[in-house]
Amino acid sequence: MSLRGTTAAATTAAVLLAGTAAGVAPTAQAAAPAQQPATATDALPGVRFADIPGDGGTVLKANVFTPAGADGSRTYPVIVLPTSWAMPQIEYVAQARKLADSGYVVVSYNSRGFWQSGGTIEVAGPPDIADASKVIDWALANTPADPRKVGMAGVSYGAGISLLAAGHDKRIKAVVALSGWADLIDSIYSGRTQHLQAAAMLSGAGELTGRPSAELRQTMKDFLGSNLAKEQDMIEWGRKRSPVTYLDQINKNGSAIMLGNAWGDTIFPPNQYADFYEKLTGPKRLELRPGDHATAEATGLLGLPNDVWTNAQRWFDHHLNGAANGIDGEQPVQLKSRSTGPYESYPDWKSVGADQRKIAMDGSKTIRANVDSGANGGIVLLSNALDQFLKLPPMASVPLLPRTYASVWQSERYAGTQRVRGTARVHTTLSSTESSGTLVAYLYDVGPLGLGKLVSNAPYTFHDRTPGKPFPVDLELFSTAYDVPAGHRLALVIDTVDPLYIEHNPSGAQLTFSSPESDPSYVSVPLRDK
Repeated sequence: MSLRGTTAAATTAAVLLAGTAAGVAPTAQAAAPAQQPATATDALPGVRFADIPGDGGTVLKANVFTPAGADGSRTYPVIVLPTSWAMPQIEYVAQARKLADSGYVVVSYNSRGFWQSGGTIEVAGPPDIADASKVIDWALANTPADPRKVGMAGVSYGAGISLLAAGHDKRIKAVVALSGWADLIDSIYSGRTQHLQAAAMLSGAGELTGRPSAELRQTMKDFLGSNLAKEQDMIEWGRKRSPVTYLDQINKNGSAIMLGNAWGDTIFPPNQYADFYEKLTGPKRLELRPGDHATAEATGLLGLPNDVWTNAQRWFDHHLNGAANGIDGEQPVQLKSRSTGPYESYPDWKSVGADQRKIAMDGSKTIRANVDSGANGGIVLLSNALDQFLKLPPMASVPLLPRTYASVWQSERYAGTQRVRGTARVHTTLSSTESSGTLVAYLYDVGPLGLGKLVSNAPYTFHDRTPGKPFPVDLELFSTAYDVPAGHRLALVIDTVDPLYIEHNPSGAQLTFSSPESDPSYVSVPLRDK
């Protein structure tokens, strides 16, 4: 975006912020606030505020952007943008303005339950899906929008709502879903383990900026309180809000879907997005980059140049406007390593990790639970942002990790650079002195001095096991792209405590990892020499 365009976006944001400043705190009841004064938009031709009736008449506060010169003599493709979790309606101003300048009608609305929109937070439940269709209805009736050219896009919460809407509304022809989720359970409950920091952050942000529903408050209470009696209810609650549940309908509707995510997303890890991508049968694209939740898209939201948003517009230009911009001829899977190098292209996700190599997990090792060994996945949002911008992932001195609380297996030193691409998998045999427990596996890049840089991690929890009886464990680590330098080795570390997750190890528990001759233990790592 040019300096002029950036300045215009900043001016628009400032005016819209002024227009919403009177209602910064969310109202206690779902009511329809008074219309914004006309003077708030007089200085911004082509931009206006609107109160859109959502599902059940709930008022959704929106910004409407139209192309300059729109006089009713023609129609334009329309893009609907639901806001992210806890974000105000000015979130997409810079990108909405840019899209409008390129010939799109853009309607950005505050998701129900947040800020000045009415209703309560339903976490992409049925009312949110219905809201998306109501906003499309309103746009077709009140703007020069072309009913044959409807798109949806969003970051995080907006991404999830957009994907869900694509399974329920056949009018949606193209979707760009950035830093979102396809499987809510596999995002914050992977390995049957509560992702504590992610869930607590989302819950806290919802309380501060919106009105959580009674159902959401009870679900979060049960989730964070490890109420196993309600586990199946929580899983069903999550399934109802997961786009993968509606995969058949999404494929039948045929929307062109672009997915984007970061390798280190601590709220919606990339595995579940990649798995969903592979199951889509319509036009599709998957982009994975360094960073944490929504950090890859952040500069674009500020109006700065950003390849995520550039490709998002290219996607819409082709699939809504028929532009011959070449995006349909590119390899559909685009990856950028966390280390160095340009983007890499693949024909599909399974080709990314095609070369699996095993590191043996020999012997029998026992660790005690309840103590953090020093190996951990970092801090939600912060640690992987540091990795993105400063190449500083979470680190640990592998030789100094206390073997009482951490088991360690290492590869030989690599003669050349090894490119980790895709999903590492751990297979082992486990026994515990207790019926329940949690382990966390970490893959480290270990340098000559023993300093380990985190490549990936994932938690695993078990319940109702017979104490002392071995059972197999298969665990996928979070997908990544990382280059291991020549002279380094890979190390798998397993311990039982990580601040990112809730642990389920009773006091005094011990875990034993073994490698039976009939079923050897190993970590399988997708490595490429070139």
